[in-house]
Amino acid sequence: MAKRRKQNEREWPQWENLPPRRRRYWLRRAGADWGHQILLKEVVFDSKTQLEETVRMWQEIYDDHGKLVASHQKYPIDTGHRKV
Repeated sequence: MAKRRKQNEREWPQWENLPPRRRRYWLRRAGADWGHQILLKEVVFDSKTQLEETVRMWQEIYDDHGKLVASHQKYPIDTGHRKV
């Protein structure tokens, strides 16, 4: 799952730089009936090729009060939803 940094920046509106050569992207979405979810993606950046390799993707689900109620790792291994 390698993409150019510019492409990731277009698809994921927020990000933070992490040491060394890592970056975490996230996207917040409102829930259909309640709460919200945050999709997160962590990548490693290769400065020579300008590619970012995905090392982990997961989803966090929050209730109406902002309390984390479940998480779901999607990559590299899909673990399914886990209640917190």
